[in-house]
Amino acid sequence: MLTVYPAIFYHERDGGYSVVFPDLHHLSTCGDTLPETIGMAVDCLAGYLYDAKKCGEEVPAPTPIERVDPYCEDDPDDAYADDDVFVNLISVDVEAYARDHFEKMVKKTLSIPKWMNDMAVIRKVNFSKLLRQALAKELHIQPDKYLSA
Repeated sequence: MLTVYPAIFYHERDGGYSVVFPDLHHLSTCGDTLPETIGMAVDCLAGYLYDAKKCGEEVPAPTPIERVDPYCEDDPDDAYADDDVFVNLISVDVEAYARDHFEKMVKKTLSIPKWMNDMAVIRKVNFSKLLRQALAKELHIQPDKYLSA
């Protein structure tokens, strides 16, 4: 399911772009080119919404694009070109994006003594599951459905 939020794009004087999601606590990111900035905005939006869902936080509803004031974030110290500010919609399928980017399994190589490996194999220990559980404990994060895979 697509989620869509308005974002304010600022063309910076140095040539890059900054983007702000005013509905999401002024969440922001940037890029050197407009296409890169749009990609960064998608990643930023997906990450924010994914984390909010995992933490059980409520996310405000998006403001209709026609009601977004492109100058609501103005700061006299910002290095933006005054004449190049616009609002655009950023959309992302958070679940699909998370599967491809946040929940993707990463292969790790590790070393343990042979005797320990032999005992674990005999007991049919799932090394991947055990490592995920141990890392969750070490990092003080709550185990979730991805740790049981």
